[in-house]
Amino acid sequence: MTARTVGVGIGADQLDTTDMVLNIGPQHPSTHGVLRLRLVLDGERIVSAEPIVGYMHRGAEKLFEVRDYRQIVMLANRHDWLSAFANELGVVLAVERMLGMEVPRRAVWARTLLAELNRVLNHLMFLGSYPLELGAITPIFHAFREREEIQAVMEEISGGRMHFMFNRVGGLKEDLPAGWTGRVRHTIDTVRTRLAGLDALVSGNEIFRARTRGVGVLTPAQVAAYGVSGPVARASGVDFDLRRDEPYLAYGELTDVLRVVTRQEGDCLARFECLLEQVHVSLDLADACCHRLDELPQGPVNLRLPKVLKAPEGHTYAWTENPLGLNGYYLVSRGEKTPWRLKLRSASYNNVQVLTELLPGCLIADMVAVLGSLFFVVGDIDK
Repeated sequence: MTARTVGVGIGADQLDTTDMVLNIGPQHPSTHGVLRLRLVLDGERIVSAEPIVGYMHRGAEKLFEVRDYRQIVMLANRHDWLSAFANELGVVLAVERMLGMEVPRRAVWARTLLAELNRVLNHLMFLGSYPLELGAITPIFHAFREREEIQAVMEEISGGRMHFMFNRVGGLKEDLPAGWTGRVRHTIDTVRTRLAGLDALVSGNEIFRARTRGVGVLTPAQVAAYGVSGPVARASGVDFDLRRDEPYLAYGELTDVLRVVTRQEGDCLARFECLLEQVHVSLDLADACCHRLDELPQGPVNLRLPKVLKAPEGHTYAWTENPLGLNGYYLVSRGEKTPWRLKLRSASYNNVQVLTELLPGCLIADMVAVLGSLFFVVGDIDK
């Protein structure tokens, strides 16, 4: 669907020029689903861009208010379907903080391990799909092969492939299967070895580098103005990661392993490189968690809860470093078995808004490169 607006040209022959209003999406292959971009074009160059969101909005924040504290885990699981375990984690941490609950050590380390495996699953999806959007089909087969390796161990422990539903208020659903950490370590070694091939295939490709270097440059000032976070922000030199700067779970004990990956260029290539290097860091963290779990004595991974779980009156804010960026839950309780209010701050919602700054001045051919490099999930925007 297009519209035309006519303005006076400034060419040598003073001909009138025409600006075209172009709607990309919803349901367009380049928009990751039901995202709509309203672009104003002057020839092949973008003059202005407006992301129009809300096509997938399902009112999750209102649904939270009529579910009890066990049921809201299922709702929170789904907004970013590539980061299901991390989504669950944020909401149970908020409820546990309200209850003043201390989770067993074994559950803390297992949660950290599963959160990092989930981060790798998320990043591998984008590492495969982003080159595909630029015309390279082979990398997605490599990325999905590695995803299947990790999916296998995640499915073994939880029974799920996308929506794991393994977190519970007070810990985890059940203990780890016998020998599972050994199988995870083997999977980590396999994936780590194969990543070099994916790196060489994509990062070493001169066409990919030409399409992404110097394109869609995001400045630290724009990161701060729009609340951009995660690998997208760190690719612009913003050195911030909650796992290091405000540790939760077992990250405070993993400072010798945890590296915050940053770049200074802020372009599409830097964002891709950040994501790829972050996979290596997450695999190292997961490996360290496996060794720590093997050293811990056997014990419970959850706490016994009352039949009707009620949080005391008050409010709290719990945020986590989700794969796509900062994910926060603002929980308000009036002492009932359901939240009075539960506000979700998702990473993708903020990250995609910066398209209004990044796209103007770009060629229409670069639009897909810029859009894909923001690594968002539409459900995480709309909630």
